[in-house]
Amino acid sequence: MIRKWYLVLILTLCFGLILSGCPKKTVMKDEPTVKKSDDAARLEAERAAKEKAERETREKEEARIKEEAAKREKEKEFEKSLVAKKQPGIEGEVLETKLLKDIYFDLDKYDVRPQDVEILKENAALLMKHPNVKIQVEGHCDERGTAEYNLALGQRRANSAMKYLVSLGIPAARLSIISYGKEMPLDPGHNEEAWAKNRRAHFIILSK
Repeated sequence: MIRKWYLVLILTLCFGLILSGCPKKTVMKDEPTVKKSDDAARLEAERAAKEKAERETREKEEARIKEEAAKREKEKEFEKSLVAKKQPGIEGEVLETKLLKDIYFDLDKYDVRPQDVEILKENAALLMKHPNVKIQVEGHCDERGTAEYNLALGQRRANSAMKYLVSLGIPAARLSIISYGKEMPLDPGHNEEAWAKNRRAHFIILSK
């Protein structure tokens, strides 16, 4: 009986030792990843913003270079378009360019026609780009009527064109006018088609 009791005791002790000798499992908790995700998102946003700013700066610089190149090309075009000529009543040579376009008038009229407004705007834009250019506006008429009448009418036509250019921002100091009446027809014909061409305001360059 005593041996049995000892056996039970020994078994109990052994079982206790076995249980005490088993290591407890350690529960590993995952570290939070929220902060890492926020940092990555912030870095990505900063990188994207930097790339966008660099791209916009590069595009602006490219646009500026193109604009300057186009401006230089326009200046070359203007220079190439100039043609020197002698003009009655003016000492030395004057310059003409096809880029300054004529406007035309109705019979016995000197008001700027609506269809010629855009032409004057184009002329004004060209003069704005070349602020050192001074021009003279010539008034012309067809062959009908007296010389005195046509000289006065040509003066009014030149004055109307000049005033319109001034209204578009061209300083009056850069402009002058002269009337040739019917003495310098563009078309020497004696018909309505020729007369319509001769009722005009023509623009010449006095200095640049």
